[in-house]
Amino acid sequence: MKLLLVEDDKQNREFLYKAFSELGYTVDTAQDGQQALLIATCEEHDAIVLDRMLPKLDGLQVLAALRATGKTTPVLILSALDKVDDRVAGLKAGGDDYLIKPFAFSELAIRVENIIKRPFHNQPPQTALSLANVNLDFRHHKADVAGQTLNLQPKEFKLLHFLLDHKNKLVTRTLLFESVWEYNFDPGTNVIDVHIARLRKKLTLLGAKVQIETIRGVGYRLQVEQNNDC
Repeated sequence: MKLLLVEDDKQNREFLYKAFSELGYTVDTAQDGQQALLIATCEEHDAIVLDRMLPKLDGLQVLAALRATGKTTPVLILSALDKVDDRVAGLKAGGDDYLIKPFAFSELAIRVENIIKRPFHNQPPQTALSLANVNLDFRHHKADVAGQTLNLQPKEFKLLHFLLDHKNKLVTRTLLFESVWEYNFDPGTNVIDVHIARLRKKLTLLGAKVQIETIRGVGYRLQVEQNNDC
């Protein structure tokens, strides 16, 4: 998961950077509103942790500008302003959650996880994913390749679900450990490699027109099978 952390206090920023990194997040940081807006509009993030009181641009100005561009990235606002009117203003500006300082990091981490899991704004939750002739119906826990049933073990199903949800994107081993196996650490085993190999074999046997590309030392990418014909 990729996170943008916007905090002008250097000590707080460094603490939160370290804490989220230890949970497996890839963390970008910004120390003022202008820098935050530039990073947030140029990069894709799974969530933004946004301090309310920032130099150059206030946090609510950053948030309003982001929403005006159509960005729906979930945003959690951090602020020492604890009045009801302040919280309402933050949510009205497009915030998904509002956490008052001081706070416990464990609460912040859970809140960030929760806003990432929420469906996108004004969009019905997805119940199916597909790529080429591979289809996954996670509402009914079914998978097929061009109509042929793809029999998957629970972890294989979850792995394919995650790869399809991030199709054509690099998926790191850290992300897979965190999202598929629910580990916040590397267990030092080849469990990912074993499941990737099994999933590849099952897809190939049914003639799937997709490939799981290995990015050596980093992770994997699910994409449409490349045609090498001239």
